[in-house]
This record gives sequence, C-alpha cells and structure tokens, in this order.
Amino acid sequence: MGKIIVGITGATGVEYGIKALEMLGKCGVETHLVVSRSAERVIELELGTDKSAIRTLADMVYEVGDIGAPIASGSYKTDGMLIAPCTVKTLSEIATGVTSSLLTRAADVCLKERRRVVLMFRETPLHLGHIRSMAAVTEMGVIVMPPIPSLYSRPQSVDDLIAHSVARALDLFGLDCEIPRWGGDPG
Repeated sequence: MGKIIVGITGATGVEYGIKALEMLGKCGVETHLVVSRSAERVIELELGTDKSAIRTLADMVYEVGDIGAPIASGSYKTDGMLIAPCTVKTLSEIATGVTSSLLTRAADVCLKERRRVVLMFRETPLHLGHIRSMAAVTEMGVIVMPPIPSLYSRPQSVDDLIAHSVARALDLFGLDCEIPRWGGDPG
C-alpha cells in the first residue's frame, strides 16, 4: 500500500479528483487530500454540495492553509501527487516554485524529492504563457495529463469517461485500475 496526495483545484471537473479518491481507495492506496478554496466553490456549483461530502473518501484531509501539515515536508514519504483537476494558477505556481498554499507546497516537495507529480490540467484554449508553464513543469519532471476522453472504450456515461481518464492518470503511478485497454479493433 502506497500513499498518494490528491489535490483538487478550482477548475471545472472536480469529479476527476473525486473519482481518483474512489479508485485509489479501492486499490488500497492511502490518500491525503487538499482542496483549494476555489475548488470548494466549484464543488458547490458542480455537485450542489460542499467539500465535507468528499472528505470521507480520503484517509487524511488537510486544510489548504495548513503549511505545517506532514505533506509540506520532504521527510514525510509519499509516492507522489495527483492534482485533478489542475488550474492554470496551480500549474503556474508549480512552474515557478513560488507556492501560496499547502496544495502547491506539497507538489513542490514531491518534485524536490523526485516523486511523481501528475497534473490533470483543465484549461482551453491555451495562450503562450500556459504552454510555457506546461513546458517548465515538464522539464522539472511533472507529467501534464489533460483529461482527454478516449472513445475507443465506447463509454456509456460521463462517469465512464471520467473513470477512464483517471485510471490512465493512475497508470502513471504504476497502479493498474482495471480499464478497457486499446488492443486493436474494440468490436
């Protein structure tokens, strides 16, 4: 059993982070959750609830302003961090190393300790600043993985699309969450 930090930021698509918590729990992975203040508002808008509804999905939950939390230190071992969804603000803070919250501090710690960081970046269209920030974090070792739906799996619902994208992100941590895989003609 490993430990993965899950960050949920204020981009649309908070269900990606929720699905990640659900899937990681089923895989027996210990989860450490940080939700940005903007994400709290998006949770209300997209799901009609507050963050307390998703707190039970994580093993540990930290307030975004708690810079004394264990995940703010490199001496606290984790297997890395998934930020789903990831805003351009979060991407930019990670790219510059100028962190303003526990969420971006935890990502910075993972990077300095050479741990995996995966960003499910949710922004479009892109301007040059976004692209440069994506290039900067990639050069630092981050994997930028926008949640692009795969249609070869013939999804039947929005949940199918979300689950497939999240499972592909978890693949990057070496976790195999059973999903339809490309093997040629799906028919």
